[in-house]
Amino acid sequence: MSALFIADLHLSEHCPDNTRAFLGLLAGQARGVDALYILGDLFEYWAGDDDCGIPLNREIGEALATLAARGTRIGFVAGNRDFLVGEDFARHAGLTILADPTVLDLDGRRVLITHGDSLCTDDHAYQAFRHQVRSPQWQRAFLARPLEERKQVIEGLRRHSETAKQEKTLDIMDVNAAAVDALLRAHDYPTLIHGHTHRPARHVHQVDGRACERWVLSDWRGTANWLLWDGTEFRPGP
Repeated sequence: MSALFIADLHLSEHCPDNTRAFLGLLAGQARGVDALYILGDLFEYWAGDDDCGIPLNREIGEALATLAARGTRIGFVAGNRDFLVGEDFARHAGLTILADPTVLDLDGRRVLITHGDSLCTDDHAYQAFRHQVRSPQWQRAFLARPLEERKQVIEGLRRHSETAKQEKTLDIMDVNAAAVDALLRAHDYPTLIHGHTHRPARHVHQVDGRACERWVLSDWRGTANWLLWDGTEFRPGP
């Protein structure tokens, strides 16, 4: 089988180049593969599936649904920006929401996919926040609030996040090596693919005498970026 892996598009009305690049991918390269895996932060933010007043959200959902109808399987792992994407949007877009992490079988090769933020364990403040907002109880209570109130809260959180980033070192915002090794060990030494850090690269981890490949996906800055599994090997693109 063949598969494309993407992450960190951060689609919003304020970045039309990324939207054009994504729509181009869906109408082009994605039609030639068996599966498309979106590893989080497809959107810059997601206030809830009832936020249907934004044309961008409808446009992206319809484009994904068109791709799915042509036979491409679409898997979605939530990111730190769009973890409120729910089953209503998933049905509309023809995608499947996957657990974080999820193990895939690609032609007999075990591949573990995750957004990647759970591996940034040196950022204790963020991990505490992540634990809170990923709680089903917190999400139910938040989604019960009026949409405009949710948007105001999210905007405040975004501003706080950008301010906090200025006070953190780059190392703190990167993955923790021990956390990566522990994840690879827990899943029997697969290939690992993730995004979140915006530091595209290929790494090889030696874990308990096993060589484990780790691919970090690129964020999008006006052009499409992906990792292709062609049935034999991984190749970054374009």
